Amino acid sequence: MSKGRDTKPLPVLIVEDDGALREALGDTLKLAGWDVLGAADGEAALALLAKYRVGLVVSDVQMKPMDGRALLLEARRRHPEVPVLLMTAWGVIEHAVEAMRAGACGYITKPFEPDDLVAQVVQHQRPAGVDPESAVVAEDPATRAVLDLARKVAPTDATVLITGESGTGKEVLARFVHRHSPRASRAFVAINCAAIPDTLLESTLFGHERGAFTGAVTAATGKFEQADGGTLLLDEISEMPLALQAKLLRVLQEREVERIGARAPVPVDIRVIATSNRDMAAEARAGRFREDLYWRLAVFPLHQKPLRERPGDILPLARRVLARGVIDGDTTARTLTPAAEAALLAWRWPGNVRELENVLQRAMILAAGRVIDVADLGLAASAPPVDGDGLAAPAEPPATDLRSLERRHILDTLAAANGVRTVAAERLGMSERTLRYKLQQLREEGVPIPASGGSARDA
Repeated sequence: MSKGRDTKPLPVLIVEDDGALREALGDTLKLAGWDVLGAADGEAALALLAKYRVGLVVSDVQMKPMDGRALLLEARRRHPEVPVLLMTAWGVIEHAVEAMRAGACGYITKPFEPDDLVAQVVQHQRPAGVDPESAVVAEDPATRAVLDLARKVAPTDATVLITGESGTGKEVLARFVHRHSPRASRAFVAINCAAIPDTLLESTLFGHERGAFTGAVTAATGKFEQADGGTLLLDEISEMPLALQAKLLRVLQEREVERIGARAPVPVDIRVIATSNRDMAAEARAGRFREDLYWRLAVFPLHQKPLRERPGDILPLARRVLARGVIDGDTTARTLTPAAEAALLAWRWPGNVRELENVLQRAMILAAGRVIDVADLGLAASAPPVDGDGLAAPAEPPATDLRSLERRHILDTLAAANGVRTVAAERLGMSERTLRYKLQQLREEGVPIPASGGSARDA
């Protein structure tokens, strides 16, 4: 194990039905500096994965009732970001090869030396500093194809242009390219070209010298210099003004940046990745984007398909959102009923991954328990209304703040309970006292409350 790690490594989960061997493997890794979790079977391992953030699963293949291959498939389904290393006896190596095709990161053949195990863990361990949100879910063949291309271009310095609808995960893909490049240990600097006023974008990108313009009381480095040695992400680059595009083109050609008000350029060593939710070739043909800059950016184009065209990613993404959900300090993972899963797969997801995350975050708030059903998703309420011609009509945006969502859920539940407070409180998973307090707050806000169908105490 290498010295001088910036952060403590994530624990390793050892899954082995032989208690003595499991303890010996754990001792080996503890001596090498890892924290270790142990499980005697696949079901116990899945329970630990739901509770803890784990850097690597090391699992025996031959176990009962759930063997290592079944554990691998279920772990990949529920926790796609966690690598799984299999331990196998010499005579069943072909099974391990099959498992690798199913997503295992590797296998180690029994019997093995302690140093061999440590070497495998060092090779496959998920870094603690990697944000789990930046890991790419790639269960759908379309996403895997894009990821394969990203892996091929990552080791180079080629400029990458990532296109796709808003909310498809273009920045996640950009971070994937950076993490798999020789620049992974250096800075990843992102700037949203659509979020910064045109008057400030030039200074933000290129920096300025003191006194270069009114308000420039000190010199400032721009994003290009901040990303020196690493990667610069130009998010939604199609929103960049034409006048600024010419200066950007020169930086990409010359690999040097000139601060506003400076006398000499500063060389920069950067890898540029750009994203856009538009058809960049069409933008260039229409004159809304410089054609020469487009060709300079599109050295290696990647297209991230919308979520509706990669349905294999929907449920893995949903499970990730639920696994990281925290409601009122309760970190227990929520689960989906089969009907809820079917509803997620049937939805068109016009807002892509962002919409999926919003729907599930809302469902975790509305669900009475830890199991999310179709009604909790509220997908029908999110659908645009249809006018007399059968076309989707403009709709008022649904309430997304927690207060409005809670109010709507309370009133809907109360109406479904015919105004009976005791029944509504039970369905809402709260005490009658809490429900009466919330209803009083709504009355004070002028919200009409359904008449009580219970006793006077419930009114």
